[in-house]
Amino acid sequence: MIVARNLTKAYGEARVVRDVSLDIPRGGITSIIGPNGAGKSTLLGLLSRLLPATSGSVRVDELDVASAPSDVLARRLSILRQDNHVTARLTVRDLVAFGRFPHSRGRLTEEDRRRIGEAIQYLGLDELADRFLDEMSGGQRQRAFVAMVLCQDTDYVLMDEPLNNLDMRHAAGMMKLIRRIVDDLGKTFVLVLHDINFASIYSDHIVAMRDGAVVKQGPPSEILQSQVLREIFEIDIPVHEIDGRRIGLFYV
Repeated sequence: MIVARNLTKAYGEARVVRDVSLDIPRGGITSIIGPNGAGKSTLLGLLSRLLPATSGSVRVDELDVASAPSDVLARRLSILRQDNHVTARLTVRDLVAFGRFPHSRGRLTEEDRRRIGEAIQYLGLDELADRFLDEMSGGQRQRAFVAMVLCQDTDYVLMDEPLNNLDMRHAAGMMKLIRRIVDDLGKTFVLVLHDINFASIYSDHIVAMRDGAVVKQGPPSEILQSQVLREIFEIDIPVHEIDGRRIGLFYV
């Protein structure tokens, strides 16, 4: 379980995350939703120690995130940021190999190579393993980055806007893939998402934010309610139930 208590991030007088306390359950998919500027990505950065907290604490199971050795934390928790572009010309295999660094420290063993091959195969990238990233589509590159964090073999995977720059078909494919990883391998995924319907369909738990604070958290059935969505987004979003799942309908 990831436990945050009284977590705050301030830049001068501006508090981007304000006194957030939440428990993210182990296992399944937790999605963080909210309007632009709600503090979603900042919260993810605080949970992963990419950003230092102004105050408050984060624990990942028994580990204190602020004081845990970097190599120990990196074997428990991995993060895929939104700006996951690389400047070096790498193949898919090169990129996935980076996921083994917390284990190998750059000296790959046979076990590391086996894990790299398994991650590439699991993501269906066998035929693309030796292709350069800049020769691939956006959806293929995103799968390569997911293979990298999967190869890191952490219990917890944090992803900031994994659907960014993906069309509807590839976004749906990515969410189905994450769901399969969770169900097959018992991982815990924490995602920052803009699309409330993807969050509703694929998540087990949703954290809704506004103005740096958590407005509500719970199962999708509790969050996908018209009055709750109005409180989060300040617009009316009619909610309908289709095949037992709640869907928000936007009108423009």
